[in-house]
Amino acid sequence: MTMQHLPICDWPQAERPREKLLNQGPETLGDAELLAIFLRTGIPGKSAIEMARDVLLEAGSLRQLLNMSPVDLCKFKGIGTAKYVQFQAGLELGRRYLMEQMQKGDAISSPQVSRDYLTLQLRDKPYEAFFIMYLDAKHRVIHHEELFRGTIDSATVPVREVVKESLKHNAAAIIVAHNHPSGVAEPSVADKKLTQTLSLALGMVGIKLLDHFVVGDAQVVSFAERGEL
Repeated sequence: MTMQHLPICDWPQAERPREKLLNQGPETLGDAELLAIFLRTGIPGKSAIEMARDVLLEAGSLRQLLNMSPVDLCKFKGIGTAKYVQFQAGLELGRRYLMEQMQKGDAISSPQVSRDYLTLQLRDKPYEAFFIMYLDAKHRVIHHEELFRGTIDSATVPVREVVKESLKHNAAAIIVAHNHPSGVAEPSVADKKLTQTLSLALGMVGIKLLDHFVVGDAQVVSFAERGEL
């Protein structure tokens, strides 16, 4: 019997995913090893890592696996509702960790944190969603929300509502973002027009539009970085 077919508890300690994570750090583990830690045990004839590899292969990727509905996920042998709950809890912990990072620091001095958070929030939504982060005078996040969903342009996003909500939260500045379910992050003509309209309307009440992110499948475009704000 090969090591792969042995229960993980019978593997050399340095090869066990949990011990490897503790001794070498989580970044040293592959997707299957990380998933095996969640699975904890395998099924008859397969270790947790073998099972994790099979599940990832069938799902197509880790991202696709984590985005599955509970019904689809539970079709895999050895995975039930409890595992779905654990996966979703892990994703939500990641989102909340990034939000805490932005609440404690300057969102502008940590643009990658903002990118990562908005990607987690928006990338896999099947519909277009318009998301706002309200910032105080030191550019720390004081509130965030998905304000609209549907087609995003200057006609369907009521600019007056954006201004109203920004004032309600006493924001000194805001960052807005929306996703393209097509996966292509390149801003449309409507996106550019909306950005200009928002910037002008907010500026009239003393609120700065710091950035507008467009989230695609593999890219996030920043209007500020392109010099379009």
